[in-house]
Amino acid sequence: MNRLCPMQIGRRILSAFLCIFILTHTSVCTYAAPEKENDYQTLAEERKSLPIQSNQTENWPAGPEIGAESAILLEANTGVILYAKNINEKLYPASTTKLMTCLLAAENSKLNDIVTFSHDAVFSIEPGSSNIGIDARQSMPMEECLYGILVASANEVANAVAEHVAGSMDDFADMMNEKAAALGCKNTHFVNAHGLHNPEHYTSAYDLALIAQAFFQNELLSKVGNTSYHHFEATQTQPDDFIERNKHKLITGEIPYEGIKGGKTGYTSQARQTLVTCAEQNGMKLICVIMKEESPEQFYDTIKLFDYGFANFSAVNVAENETNYSIQNSNFFNTSSDVFGNSNPILALNKNSYLIMPKVADFKELDSQISYDTEKENEVAVIKYYYHNIYIGTATVDLIKQVPASCDLAKMDGEFQFANTEENNVVIINIKKALFIVLAVAGILIAMLVIHSFLHNYNFVNNRSSRKTTKRHRKLRRKNRKDEPFFSSSRFNDFDL
Repeated sequence: MNRLCPMQIGRRILSAFLCIFILTHTSVCTYAAPEKENDYQTLAEERKSLPIQSNQTENWPAGPEIGAESAILLEANTGVILYAKNINEKLYPASTTKLMTCLLAAENSKLNDIVTFSHDAVFSIEPGSSNIGIDARQSMPMEECLYGILVASANEVANAVAEHVAGSMDDFADMMNEKAAALGCKNTHFVNAHGLHNPEHYTSAYDLALIAQAFFQNELLSKVGNTSYHHFEATQTQPDDFIERNKHKLITGEIPYEGIKGGKTGYTSQARQTLVTCAEQNGMKLICVIMKEESPEQFYDTIKLFDYGFANFSAVNVAENETNYSIQNSNFFNTSSDVFGNSNPILALNKNSYLIMPKVADFKELDSQISYDTEKENEVAVIKYYYHNIYIGTATVDLIKQVPASCDLAKMDGEFQFANTEENNVVIINIKKALFIVLAVAGILIAMLVIHSFLHNYNFVNNRSSRKTTKRHRKLRRKNRKDEPFFSSSRFNDFDL
């Protein structure tokens, strides 16, 4: 029997370790391998049978069955929920997280800010995850970073923006959670700016819709978020020239749909497909959120929900239909400050207040609740409307700003002239009152003239009688003075000298 030398023994031991490692690694990989695509599709079909909460409301239009675990259709201008399926379930958002990242970036930085990429920002993301190949110590303007995040879904760019805005990625995550709470999110917790999987990084369809609602109120973000592709040009601090294309097929037009205003895709193996989209038609701006769906059904689920919303609901102006709150007919709410003395209302329903109603509903069927708990300027009360206990919108009762008529009189240089209402020192004159005063003065003057005329005529009669008597006395005096000398003093008594 041949003895093995120490070197041979070492080689065999090393080989044994390698075999054990290979077998162990193969076993782990086999166990951790993702399920088959057919299994995912089966789960999606099963999810179609999950209850749709909005369909349980009496007389509410029935929404479509979809394979998403959770979904919501929300009207952005009013916050009215048209479709609800497990909207408060905590799920992984994947890259739809970046809506919050860009919202905070837009609110806390300038477009021309220069964002420098740290080593951690570039190399802390998972290998192979979405990126645009930026290297450490390179830099880009914040505007280009927004395109990198929303169009290319670049994770290293999200990290760099987080560091630029908050100083660190952890501090930025705290900002994200504070902002989510401020927007009314109840089932959201963020731990990163990009959305790569973490068990503690989650949100719900409703919370994500609230974030999207704030996102689409920003015109810049809406523009960037509705970009099908972007050309990144080389600069001194970023030497690559390349084009990135959006993966959102409703934005690129690969799946056409009218009125698309933007959105964001997302995917991880745990989150599956997530999608946020905004579309506007017929005076309604709808936000659709799809969570945990299989590709490409996230796009077709979105189309189904948009079609459902635009076909079954309409925007209704409150001021044109409300009769219960007859503010304009109440003398209590009127003022006579109008230039012509007319009584104008000082309170009125906001003409821009709209409800999102099922087309089959009648305005008279609605219930309402009025509240005076408001701190907004010129806002007196808030009226919330409900259809079978479902919130469908709000109207406000506002103070009306009194606007002087264009023919107001202004006192300028001691004279009254027609003046522009925008000039200072405008004196408003009530024409009715002015006419009343003029007529009253004229009446007094006429009365005075009548009295004066009467008195004048009375004195004239008396004077005539008096003059006749005086004339007779003068004749007698002249007769008696015939025999007097010419220069007698009594001759001059009849003259006033």
